[in-house]
Amino acid sequence: MTVLASALDTRSDDYAAHRTALLDKLAALDAEHDKAVRGGGDKYVARHRGRGKLLARERIELLLDPDTPFLELSPLAAWGSDYTVGASLVTGIGVVEGVECLITANDPTVRGGASNPWSLKKALRANEIAYANRLPCISLVESGGADLPSQKEIFIPGGAIFRDITRLSAAGIPTVAVVFGNSTAGGAYVPGMSDHVIMVKEKAKVFLGGPPLVKMATGEESDDESLGGAEMHARTSGLADYFALDEQDAIRQCRRVVARLDHRKAHADPQPVDVVPPKHDPEELLGIVPEDLKVPFDPREVIARIVDASDFDEFKPLYGASLVTGWARLHGYPVGILANAQGVLFSEESQKAAQFIQLANQRDIPLLFLHNTTGYMVGKEYEQGGIIKHGAMMINAVSNSRVPHLSVLMGASYGAGHYGMCGRAYDPRFLFAWPSAKSAVMGPQQLAGVLSIVARQSAAAKGQPYDDDADAALRAMVEQQIESESLPMFLSGRLYDDGVIDPRDTRTVLGICLSAIHTAPYEGARGGFGVFRM
Repeated sequence: MTVLASALDTRSDDYAAHRTALLDKLAALDAEHDKAVRGGGDKYVARHRGRGKLLARERIELLLDPDTPFLELSPLAAWGSDYTVGASLVTGIGVVEGVECLITANDPTVRGGASNPWSLKKALRANEIAYANRLPCISLVESGGADLPSQKEIFIPGGAIFRDITRLSAAGIPTVAVVFGNSTAGGAYVPGMSDHVIMVKEKAKVFLGGPPLVKMATGEESDDESLGGAEMHARTSGLADYFALDEQDAIRQCRRVVARLDHRKAHADPQPVDVVPPKHDPEELLGIVPEDLKVPFDPREVIARIVDASDFDEFKPLYGASLVTGWARLHGYPVGILANAQGVLFSEESQKAAQFIQLANQRDIPLLFLHNTTGYMVGKEYEQGGIIKHGAMMINAVSNSRVPHLSVLMGASYGAGHYGMCGRAYDPRFLFAWPSAKSAVMGPQQLAGVLSIVARQSAAAKGQPYDDDADAALRAMVEQQIESESLPMFLSGRLYDDGVIDPRDTRTVLGICLSAIHTAPYEGARGGFGVFRM
């Protein structure tokens, strides 16, 4: 075995400073996660409970197998917007009757569970994950439909929700809807298009138009129960497959539906006896990444604390040394790892990455990208040395690789380096960030400096004097803006990742993702990488 040794000095001042800075960021992150958990606030939580109903996360907890984890996805959706953090929807991966499922639950304490633009983006991302990984979908429904004041941003793209449900079903991926309350207007199509539907007695209300709309449209007088109640749909319309007496009964029946799906994984899971914890303490992950991301750190220290037995076979260790590549196992699953060492990607690193990605595809091994890059190297020497074509080679390999990809942003993830390391635009199966991460087209100082140089050159070309005081003010403003827009909570709020995670949870999160990935069949590319410019 090639067990990684650790040179991390946990008694050093640097380690202590890094740990303190990251703990402060985690405290701020916890405060934002708490906002999502509180939903609409104490008033609306109390009103919901007063109706004898469970909260969204309580429904999920009852649904899951006892003592199994739930990987919540996009919990910071809508952060920094005018909408509630979490976007009135809970999504994630959990185990139900031994089957890994993608679970969504409306939060009715937030505007009755109505969907806003960020709810839509979050739901579409959840469907994308379910489709790619062949995870059965369980929808815990209680929603008043679209948030009408924002309908202009929801109506047109919102139809993709219903398209996704039918495509999941057509692909043989089961869909289950459990209706606990309102499921009206467009929301009625969630149970309408699901394979299996459970409705709760005297609580579920499923109709295209409620009594007031029916009255206005047709003049017909009706009530909720006769128009769209659970008993009517179970006895008369046939929309409900199962009639539940209360919420607990609905969840029990949902578990029985999943138990009868006979949904099988495409790949066998590793045996627990074959899963060996890292030799080095994951708690120490808190002290590895410097607060100042210009200061390099060795990603092997991270790898040693997330892979099985800290065992890592490095590929081309002496070539392209600012990118670490190699083979390991994580919770028993084989992985190929690409991790940035010194931040900048040169031609050698790019060529090394392309070869390594091809090897992983030959062997059908998923790839894990650990980001800490400022991008591809610039300058006359490097342009003449072919950095563009070599960087393009790496991006080509990432783009056309067919094995599943996972990405974790640990530190910087700037420029085209973000693309080459399989950023969001390159469709990794999952992408998470640490609170220490930053991502943008370039660093704040570099971007502000570029704008300043361009403005100064423009003034000189026109023969105009240059205002240095205004330039300093502009640079400060731009730096502040780019800094705030590169932070992980800002990016996570826009669903550019699947969540900001505690570094100590990285191994667990990746293990859950790898297990989900192995539910679906996959095969690496044996060719078809396009033209590599040599």
